[in-house]
Amino acid sequence: MASGRRIRILIVDDSAVMRSLLRSVVSADSGLEVAGTAADGESALNSVETLRPDLMLLDVEMPVMDGLITLKKLRARGHKMPVIMCSSLTQRGARVTIEALASGASDYVAKPAGQASREAATHALSQDLLPKIQALTSAMQSPPQSSFPLGGPRGGATGPRVVAAGAGRLASLFPSAPPFRPQSVTNVPTVLAIGVSTGGPAALDIVLPALPANFPLPVLIVQHMPELFTKLFAERLNSRCRLRVVEGAEGDPVRPGVISIARGNWHMEVLPAARASFPPTLHLSQGPPENHCRPAVDVLFRSVAAVYGSGVLAVVLTGMGSDGTASCRIIRDQGGAVLAQDQATSAVWGMPGSVVSAGLAHRVLPLSAVAPEIIRLVGRNHNEARELRESVV
Repeated sequence: MASGRRIRILIVDDSAVMRSLLRSVVSADSGLEVAGTAADGESALNSVETLRPDLMLLDVEMPVMDGLITLKKLRARGHKMPVIMCSSLTQRGARVTIEALASGASDYVAKPAGQASREAATHALSQDLLPKIQALTSAMQSPPQSSFPLGGPRGGATGPRVVAAGAGRLASLFPSAPPFRPQSVTNVPTVLAIGVSTGGPAALDIVLPALPANFPLPVLIVQHMPELFTKLFAERLNSRCRLRVVEGAEGDPVRPGVISIARGNWHMEVLPAARASFPPTLHLSQGPPENHCRPAVDVLFRSVAAVYGSGVLAVVLTGMGSDGTASCRIIRDQGGAVLAQDQATSAVWGMPGSVVSAGLAHRVLPLSAVAPEIIRLVGRNHNEARELRESVV
């Protein structure tokens, strides 16, 4: 940890074994310390007021008060601390975790299962959990005040805001980034492609329901998420959106007004239409991970650039790492457009920050402005294209 103090973690789980395992993982990192533990949500909420942790590890299923209710009460009280849900990879665990992520949880980790020893379970959990804690707390500095109410989220976002890269650290995170200047978008979008990771469910829960029922483009999304989660995530969004939302499947036609979410553990790409009158189709594969991810944003974005050329409107939202940056360069080279979420409303400004640093974004927008800008660009350009066609006729 770059901070001059240790990050304080509150562990909340009804299993003594899991609390012990999480304590071992946290204690092994010299930049972290266990602020306390709790066995249920009610005790956790009481502990927050006295212990003032920087981050909470929150079990999904607990007696007295489960993780989802605990999270909602925490946010209702104005606490902005990052919360990482600890979930079992079961249908019920996944469904509740999806709801928690859409309700303001920052991220999640899967509870270890099937490891031969405690050491193996600790190692597996460390590999998954520690990078997420570090990304979500990297900007925290003494005194420890970021866990408590800081006012409403900037940019009009309706969910809780967690800033993972403070403005003072921007130069060190992206030292080569030039001052950002908005660029004009001249292409006529024919497809909308979105890449997102940490904080994505809450972000998409704001962007996608804002798209109108007559939205004229196909929408293709990579959200870094396990296989069990993506189908449930698509079902949840389908109940909230005016457009149809599905988990992408092999051979699905890419049609306007349909939102396709990449299946967990499978890359999703677009193949050209087999015939002139046919739509492009989706292809799923289990090729090697890219940027440590499968599905990877770069795989999808490269394919849409190859099929749609200058018609691509790419949007990079909150997430760790730099997945999507390389393919945004291809999209720009083809004449497409790129929008990026801003730092203040991102759970982690890794993916969008990388795109902005590389000079590839036409616009950098707060989350609340992403859908309106998409609608503006699509509506404006489609109206202009229709008027041009009518003038020719």
